[in-house]
Amino acid sequence: MGEDLEKRVQTAVEYFMKGYGCAQSVVAAFADLYGIDEDTALKIGAGFGGGVGRMRMMCGAVSGLVILAGLDSGQTDGKDRNGKADCYKLVQDLLEKFRQANGSIICAELLGLKSAPSAGDFVPSERNAEYYRIRPCAAKVESAARIFAEYLVERP
Repeated sequence: MGEDLEKRVQTAVEYFMKGYGCAQSVVAAFADLYGIDEDTALKIGAGFGGGVGRMRMMCGAVSGLVILAGLDSGQTDGKDRNGKADCYKLVQDLLEKFRQANGSIICAELLGLKSAPSAGDFVPSERNAEYYRIRPCAAKVESAARIFAEYLVERP
C-alpha cells in the first residue's frame, strides 16, 4: 500500500480520536478522492455513529465502508441493474473482509454488549481516557480504512 493510502488510514484514526464517529472518520479520510469536502463528508457520516444513531446495529466504521463503496462504484442510472449489482458485490466483499478481520459487522457484538441502548438513549458516551481504553472503536476505524485502502490498490 502506498504512503498516501497509509496516511489516509492514520487520518481516519485521528478523526476518531478527535471525537468524530466511526463512519465520519472513515468517510472523511477518503472523501476528497470523490470531490467531497471535509464538512460534507463529516455530515454524510454523522448519523451512522454508535451503530446507526447509537442503536448499536451496523458498526459505524462498516457504514463508512458502505458509503465509500457507493462513492466509488455506485450507479447513477436507476435502471442500471448491472451497475447496482457491481456496487452490491463491492459492499458485500468489503463487509466480508471486515467481518473476517473483526468477527462481526454489528456494533453491539463488537462492543460485547448484550443489548442495545433503550429507546431514547441517544446521548453519546463522553470521550475520555476510559472510553478510549475500553472501546475497540479506534481499531475498527483503522481496520475499515485499511480495507478500503487495500481495495483502492487492488481494484481493477
